[in-house]
Order: sequence, then C-alpha cells, then structure tokens
Amino acid sequence: MTSSRVGATALDNPIWASLTGAHARFAQLHGRAGRYRPDVSSFEAPADVADPRAWADLAELAGPGAEVFVAAPALTPPPGWTAARMIEGVQMVGDALEAVEDAEAVVLGDADVAEVLDLVERTRPGPFRPRTIEMGAYLGIRRGGALVAMAGERLHPPGYTEISAVCTDPAFRGQGLAARLMKAVAVGIRAREETPFLHAASFNTGAIRLYERLGFTVRSEITFAVFRTPGATPGIA
Repeated sequence: MTSSRVGATALDNPIWASLTGAHARFAQLHGRAGRYRPDVSSFEAPADVADPRAWADLAELAGPGAEVFVAAPALTPPPGWTAARMIEGVQMVGDALEAVEDAEAVVLGDADVAEVLDLVERTRPGPFRPRTIEMGAYLGIRRGGALVAMAGERLHPPGYTEISAVCTDPAFRGQGLAARLMKAVAVGIRAREETPFLHAASFNTGAIRLYERLGFTVRSEITFAVFRTPGATPGIA
C-alpha cells in the first residue's frame, strides 16, 4: 500500500488540531500539550511530536507513571518514556466518498449511550467513552428495536471530520450497513464543506479495502501508541 502526503497539515496532528479548535470545549490543556476530558475520549497529544517541551508538558498534564494514548506519523517514545502498546495504522482521506441520505439511519443521542457502549463492547471498533457521542453526529440502524450498526464523527481538525466507531453486530454483517452509515454520516460533513477522513489499523486489511471502494485513499501511515510517562523521581514527593 502506497501512502501519499496530501492535504492540510492539521491532519499530521489531528488530535491537537481538534483540541485547540472545534473541540476546545472538551479540552484540558497545559502549555503545549492537551487531552480530552476522560469521559469524552482517551486521546492526548503534544502540540508537536518533535518538540521536547511539548512532551514535557504532556508528562506534567498526565502525571508521573501515567499512560497516555497518542497518535501521529512515525511516532516514537521520547527519552524517559516507555511504550506500553503500539499499533501501526493508516490515515485515509475520503475525497471521493459519496454522501447519501439513509432513511433507516437514526440520530443517536444521550438516551442511546447504554446501547452504543454495549455495541462497542461487542464489536471493538476502537476507544469509546460515555461522552464520545458528543464529539459529533452519530447515526445508527435498528432492527427489531435493537441497535445493530452505527458510525459517527470523532476528531474535527480544521476542514476535516473523522468518521469513526464504524461497527456492526456480527449477526447483521454482510448487509452493507457500515457502508450505508458512512455515506449517511458524510452528508453532514459535506454540508459543512468539510472532507471526511478516518484511521484504520494496518492489519485490518478487509476494512481498508472497504474504505478504498467507498472512495478513501491512504494519505499517510500513522502510529497509535500508549506511552507511559517518566515515573516519579525516588525520594521526591
């Protein structure tokens, strides 16, 4: 798979661009670092992954020995930090994704959070917290009254919106529900004159092929990592 470096530089650090832009109301900032409120999202970010001061600010924000969840191209732990988990992935931009209204798609809100979290637990589309649904518009499809598929908006750097939490109950896969919901979510994104993008783990080749068929192309490789901040210095309270 060949990656291409195209588009806005905000996509190089979409977490920070979101925290300091459209999602500022969810942000906890400290110097040149920030994170989402824990009940909204697990993402954290330095303003610049090449800036040691930004990593130091992130360490102060998180606390000694804490785990932080970051994502950026060519990501490596800074000195004194350790990598707990690392997953290689791709960032894809949906310039050609068709936006199509779906009569069966329903808007998901606070009253649906319990069902949403249950579907996430069973399908594992990625990190999802009780207030993640507030990050953007989420749509779902119900069958027999039960939520069986969903997709929604997550990161929101300038000019772009991430499509995320794309998942379908195993009993209802193979019916094209995920593709339909992604196109339906794109309606709102296009209405704001923004471009859809998404992230996928490199090993998830089936999903990547689906996204390519829907009109996404790989923009860059990206690393999803859980890093542990430097521990407390012995003898210092």
